[in-house]
Amino acid sequence: LRGDGPMTKSEVRAIVMSKLAPDADSVIWDVGAGTGSVSIECALASCDGCVYAVEKDADAVKLLEKNSIKFHMDNITIVEGTAPSALLSLPAPTHVFIGGSSGDLKNIVSAVIEKNPSARIVINTVTLESQAQVTESAKALGLEIKEAAAVQISRSKKMGRYHMMSAQNPVYVFVLQGGNPND
Repeated sequence: LRGDGPMTKSEVRAIVMSKLAPDADSVIWDVGAGTGSVSIECALASCDGCVYAVEKDADAVKLLEKNSIKFHMDNITIVEGTAPSALLSLPAPTHVFIGGSSGDLKNIVSAVIEKNPSARIVINTVTLESQAQVTESAKALGLEIKEAAAVQISRSKKMGRYHMMSAQNPVYVFVLQGGNPND
């Protein structure tokens, strides 16, 4: 269920999951969880683990609840609140996806590495300002940007008897890693 808010495209979710690379028993934080599309993918991949879907918007939280029920995701815990303060009581993550930060990316990433300095962090951005925040935050916190990818998805759209490709907005996917750079 989507509602009025944006949802991470299925093609981008596939890339996010390949970069996040959770194990079956991972503890995953999905910060800025929105509709929960990435939370659900994470819960499926980490069937013996747990996913903490952190979202500040009350309408999105309702969608998260509905989607968790629809997909029978018993290993998703919805945390209503604003990061980074909503992260303080959560257990240490092994993996973190940040899909939204409301401009507080550095403090969110800092909260992650305080809990687990070697957590794998994947961040999606769609604005130039957010890209700059990722690089500035990584540098300030001593994290390595292991990977950065620009993802451009185009989908076919029927135009009479033809199909035209329609470009979607580009998404930038960053992978940060603290601790041992060989992790």
